[in-house]
Amino acid sequence: MDALQVVSSATQIISSMIGAVGALELAYRNLDEAPKRIRSLEDFVCDLENLTRRVKQKHVYKLHNSQLDHQLQSLNTLIERLHPKMGKARRIMSRSKIKNLAQVVWTSMTGDPLGKLVHSIRDDLNWWLESQILTQNVERVIETTAQEIPIRLKVKSEQGYPISSKCLFVRKLLEQESSQRVILIVGLSGIGKSCLARQVASDPPVRFVGGAVELRFGQWCSRAACNGSKVEYEKRLARKISKFLVQIGFWKKINNENCGDLEYLCCMLQEALYGKSTLILLDDVWEQDIVERFAKLYDNDCKYLVTTRNESVYEITEAEKVELSKDEIKEISKAILLYHSLLSDEEIPDVADCLLERCGHHPLTVAVMGKALRKELRAEKWEKAMTNLSTYATFSQGPLSYVNEKEAENTLTIFGSFEFSLEAMPEDSRQLFIALSALSWAEPVPEACVEATWSVLGQKSLFPLIVCKLVEGSLLMKADTDPLYEVHDMVSLYLDSKINDSAEILLNESKAEETASICPWLLIFGKENIKEVVKRKIEISFSVLDEKQVIISLEAILEALMASKSISELETSRDSFSSILGPRIVDLISTDSQSLTAMSAEAITNIFSKADYCRYFPSLETTGAVDKLAGLLQNCDDPIIQINIFTVLSKLAEFGSPVTVDKVLQSIRFDQLAELLSHNAQEWHECMFAILMSLIKAGKSKAVERMFAFEIEKNLIKLLENGSEVVQHHAIVTLKAFYEMAGPPPANSSLRPANLSLLPWQVRLRLETFVLADRSVPLSPKPQTIEDVIHRVLDGGNKQVLEAMQDLIPFVEKADDSRIREMILNGPLIERLSELLQHVIPEQNSLRSGSSFLLTKLACAGGEPCIKKYLEYDIIPLLVKMMQCGVAEVQDSAYTALHQMLLSNGGSLVLNKIFQMGLIDRMVQSLESKTKKTREVNMHCVVDIVEMGNKACLERMLSLQVVEKLVKLEKTSGGSGETLTEFLKGMDKCKNLSIPERKLMKQQVVRKVKAALKSHKFETKILAALDSCLSDGLKSSSSSGSGKYRKIK
Repeated sequence: MDALQVVSSATQIISSMIGAVGALELAYRNLDEAPKRIRSLEDFVCDLENLTRRVKQKHVYKLHNSQLDHQLQSLNTLIERLHPKMGKARRIMSRSKIKNLAQVVWTSMTGDPLGKLVHSIRDDLNWWLESQILTQNVERVIETTAQEIPIRLKVKSEQGYPISSKCLFVRKLLEQESSQRVILIVGLSGIGKSCLARQVASDPPVRFVGGAVELRFGQWCSRAACNGSKVEYEKRLARKISKFLVQIGFWKKINNENCGDLEYLCCMLQEALYGKSTLILLDDVWEQDIVERFAKLYDNDCKYLVTTRNESVYEITEAEKVELSKDEIKEISKAILLYHSLLSDEEIPDVADCLLERCGHHPLTVAVMGKALRKELRAEKWEKAMTNLSTYATFSQGPLSYVNEKEAENTLTIFGSFEFSLEAMPEDSRQLFIALSALSWAEPVPEACVEATWSVLGQKSLFPLIVCKLVEGSLLMKADTDPLYEVHDMVSLYLDSKINDSAEILLNESKAEETASICPWLLIFGKENIKEVVKRKIEISFSVLDEKQVIISLEAILEALMASKSISELETSRDSFSSILGPRIVDLISTDSQSLTAMSAEAITNIFSKADYCRYFPSLETTGAVDKLAGLLQNCDDPIIQINIFTVLSKLAEFGSPVTVDKVLQSIRFDQLAELLSHNAQEWHECMFAILMSLIKAGKSKAVERMFAFEIEKNLIKLLENGSEVVQHHAIVTLKAFYEMAGPPPANSSLRPANLSLLPWQVRLRLETFVLADRSVPLSPKPQTIEDVIHRVLDGGNKQVLEAMQDLIPFVEKADDSRIREMILNGPLIERLSELLQHVIPEQNSLRSGSSFLLTKLACAGGEPCIKKYLEYDIIPLLVKMMQCGVAEVQDSAYTALHQMLLSNGGSLVLNKIFQMGLIDRMVQSLESKTKKTREVNMHCVVDIVEMGNKACLERMLSLQVVEKLVKLEKTSGGSGETLTEFLKGMDKCKNLSIPERKLMKQQVVRKVKAALKSHKFETKILAALDSCLSDGLKSSSSSGSGKYRKIK
């Protein structure tokens, strides 16, 4: 019994009670009849109590269903109201007849208490009925005004697949409360199971308020594909579930160390779907336990639409089975043929009916044949097509995994249609299609990978024309918004049968240089058995050290890395390549070929992680690598080569011995570093900042002294004055590192109090500590101690506290003094400030703002120890709450405090707190606030978090749909693109991302923006703003995969 049934049963009882109340109203002066009417009402109340008791017993584990819980609470409230009134009415009527007769006489003069009770009971019953009507009306209004379901929770239907009677039947099953949670759509391969499921999911019944989402498994995610390995199967299934969690926007508790743990992910799945009402399409399932893992999830109103051709999945007992047969798809096969052949019913030859019969009316086969016969009016061509289809089907080799004779025959017909379609295509398209067999189609493949495959076979400029033929023939499918290709599961099976032909074309028949260019792509995107082969080929190539082949391989490696679809995929690929490159690093750097050494430096810069530097760089220290690399810089004018060699040298210093550090500092050309920091070389600034930070970290004061000697500090000051916002940020961070390592600027420094005032306020705030370190703080006319001022903050009235806060500022600014800092940390001041933040009375808004300002100053001066104290008193969530309060003054002060805390020495602690407590979720949700100021401060804080965060933080924010929410803001504010460009600038400022990671993240953002803006009136305007931001920003990532290697003069 659900909430709707509870309401229905209760309404029947209460409607009867209203009738009984009416009878009591007519009979209450009848001393014999009234008691009977009251007993009747008491029976109805008892029925209500029994109803609620039965529901509670039946749904003892489901009472947290919000709608059911609400209905039970409303019934309990009604019963509580009725009980005392029924008891009072019974007592009135239980008196003796003489007393009641006297009461009748008395009430004729003074009023009737029983009559008043009757009216009160009637009012209670009407109140309950009206509340149900009101609830229904509110729900109806909410339905009509609800936000549109995000695109990630929508399933797109197949083009050219009409709505069939089977489709309507499945929809009815989903609408029925009594139907099973799992609906299995079963049938032969290519018969249209997925098309039918997508047709239903593209317009789900209204009960699925959470929309619909599709998760495709395929044969790749089966025990057979894993050769029976349980570990590998569970790893693949975990990967699919991880993808699903990200797709539905749930990634808040998944840590990197747990993302491969299947049981942990299933627990997260339970939490993610809690209370949700979503239609989930599980497509092409090969294992029974996959469905069972979803079906056993509880406390949600989700239903699962499952497509499968695996008979073992049919055995699931608690499922509605919908079989799709040949007779049932006959009604739509003609429409599919007309759609793909671009012919009308009058134009298509009569022989088309015979062709449909030969195709078995299977939608995939019909679509492929229709496209092959596009606009063909001649009947003889259709007859020949039918003959050829039979021939190809006869000679086709079906997959060995099919033991069912009917299934095997059906598959051969489908494979025959592929052969026929290929025969109608140009030779180049046929060859490309066969070559694509080497790729794994378990996930969509980047267009750059498909293009790289074609470059082995033909002229690169012809790629769009060649691949277009495969898309037109339904053999490849291209995503609408992303540059990705995928294939139907039957096409994937067909390609599996051609893998040997593909390996022969790409790895044996092609030239050595072409093989070198495709191997890195196959190592990332190839099938498992192909990956093993190409890894050996790359290792052999690196051991032989053929200059041209190795350089081509390294360039292809960098290009393949940049085609990764996510940070996790990028890291996996980098691990694969570093395991090959790392052991050969000494040979590659020590070679006599300067071009190869330069290219190796570029590859190291983009591939190696911190762990790789620690593992492989010690071997370079004893082989003269520093002298070799420094020597290359002497005659090199190419800034890309300079940057890459500087990066490797700085990393050698950072991860090397003290001897290596000294050698690097002596060998490196600081004059070239200074030139690359000039205003005219802004495309190299990002890399330069990273190089300087590595050298400072390694060489400390020695490195800083050399940088001062070559006026690098002066160049950084110039960048502060006229650089972009992103450049200013990096210059500030680098200058802070200078002064923290070397102390206050020397007398001849370019940074002085006089020109400090010319810089933006945020720059002054972060650098004045170093420039004005010896300033004297003017005290108030009356000498005060810090203890006196703190005492006034603790015990004074509002006005006295505000004055005391002003007097505290000079002391707080000296919190870098250990004595003052300890006094503040060990005293009650911070606790008092946290209490003041919690005041919500409008008259105390100034106190809240003043407290925020003091906390800001204290964080700037006191650093990490103060931040740790803030965490003890939950100051971070208080500030986040203040950012939502709707009072502009308070919101600004709260944001400024959080901003400075994030940028302070303890910023990482603040960042961790924001994510651990889920505060980032609140900020992202506030981007949709109706208040402009709330949107503004939360937007700025989100950008700060992007700037200070790491890969995990950024991936979490993307999973929270932050980009989609920013796009929504742009749509309602004129489409200037300003908020999105600010977000991208935050990524540019993020020091915890490598250049490849930053580039990949920005690509993800742009793809999400394009998907959310598709066909919107501001699409062109906003994308132009993003293009401008990307082109005007730092371009140093262009050194990644720089194309043809450069010769050194």
